[in-house]
Amino acid sequence: MTVASLDLGPYHSITDVFLEACGRYRDNAAFSCMGKTLSFSDMDRLSEQFASYLQNHTNLEPGDRIAIQLPNVLQFPIAVFGAMRAGMVVVNTNPLYTAREMEHQFNDSGAKALLILANMAHLAEEVVPKTQIETVLVTELADMHDFAKRLLINSVVKYVKKLVPAFNLPNAVGFRDALRMGSAKPAKSVNVNPDDTAALQYTGGTTGVSKGAQLLHRNLLSNMMQVRSSLHEDLPEPNQTVVAPLPLYHIYAFTLSLAMTDSGNQVVLIPNPRDIPGFVKELAKYQFNSFAGLNTLFVALCNNEDFQKLDFSHLKQTVSGGMALTHAAADRWEQVTGCGIREGYGLTETSPVVTLNPANDKRVGYVGKPIEATEVMVVDENNQPLANGEEGELCVRGPQVMAGYWNRPEATAEVMLDDWFKTGDVAVIADDGFVKLVDRKKDMIIVSGFNVYPNEIDDLASQHPGIIECAAVGIPHETSGETVKLFVVKSDASLTEEDVIAYCRENMTAYKVPKEVEFRDELPKTNVGKILRRALRD
Repeated sequence: MTVASLDLGPYHSITDVFLEACGRYRDNAAFSCMGKTLSFSDMDRLSEQFASYLQNHTNLEPGDRIAIQLPNVLQFPIAVFGAMRAGMVVVNTNPLYTAREMEHQFNDSGAKALLILANMAHLAEEVVPKTQIETVLVTELADMHDFAKRLLINSVVKYVKKLVPAFNLPNAVGFRDALRMGSAKPAKSVNVNPDDTAALQYTGGTTGVSKGAQLLHRNLLSNMMQVRSSLHEDLPEPNQTVVAPLPLYHIYAFTLSLAMTDSGNQVVLIPNPRDIPGFVKELAKYQFNSFAGLNTLFVALCNNEDFQKLDFSHLKQTVSGGMALTHAAADRWEQVTGCGIREGYGLTETSPVVTLNPANDKRVGYVGKPIEATEVMVVDENNQPLANGEEGELCVRGPQVMAGYWNRPEATAEVMLDDWFKTGDVAVIADDGFVKLVDRKKDMIIVSGFNVYPNEIDDLASQHPGIIECAAVGIPHETSGETVKLFVVKSDASLTEEDVIAYCRENMTAYKVPKEVEFRDELPKTNVGKILRRALRD
């Protein structure tokens, strides 16, 4: 058998889909954020200006990597589509990253350019000299707003809330200046093929080393079409309003938002979904038709009294991914909004969507059926296929599966079984094709939909001079699904839980920081000395 192919029609790249939408829906709202809306015509013009800047005012060439480190603001889609129009590869970078994490990702990807929010630019000052990055662009939160509101928001962020630490990047260019420079001449058309790399999407690994999943234009195009055909079941009409609270640098929101633009839909970007009151105020401005979220967000919103008072009469679709959907959250959401949740499953390496519950058969506890042109199977420890109903490692085959890990052929070989991608998740496939996830084969911890790899936590925490050895595990948490607990054997008797957490907070992103620390005289191990995480969890 061979991988099922998908007819990509006239499209060779993400840019082709975007430009066609810009032509067809010129006057439609494309992206909205904090009260400012850009039409498809605006997006066409601004993304071309960004592409022209990259082509005419930098040394960048097609195929070069540009890191985009932004929250959900209007600059994000402008930069993504602009970079792709210039034939460049987008490296999605988490704005919560520490300097250490940024340095690894920029060097691993070979990024030559960086677009960063001013709030994190002080970290770029520290990191950029240690990388190949030559071009740095800095943007402020409200840079795409009109003058008065831009001045107000950016001043409040900088001077009142003091969220922009001082930085010194003497050669950096402001995002608005880049657009102005790019407006002087049209962008040059670049020939992009389906097998060209579109994005490097970073994921963790069982070794704790973050790896770049190499996603081709073919992979993302395929998943856009697969998702579109499935989501159209309950959202068949164009010109819908889609709420996008999940971060665009995460593959779930990245592909979903790309897929939504091709039907002339308006995507509402939420820069900070953790500010639930602010989020709800923003939602009140729209008659939204589609909502993409995850378990923790559904719970937090439904517990907000103002959210419960919103008008949900236009909501036709809710999609869940990123972490397991609980029955309680699904029931509560439907009770409050009148809209059931369609749970799906995917991975960074699969662009991401693999399975999705059909619109007419939403089964909580199942992640749905494989989407179009996608095959799944489960295998035993010897990689032998298992029958329906048996537990085994879930494997995926389809046009959305990545080309491999960037510059890591050995790591790629470890996760591929011929042309099947081994997910590392234990699952059961029912006779009717529905997939149920049982457990994670790897020791990965999922905190609010973000992957946390225990070895990375161990590696960093064990560098504390007062720690002999340690092991991180995931424990259940009411709001985030799981949280990190660290078991520590200490050499310094005066070492406290607060000391360990403070040390971790300095060296890792907030969601990775242990929330609990337990001191032990020794850690349980196998005969060969490997720490038994399962014993610690139990």
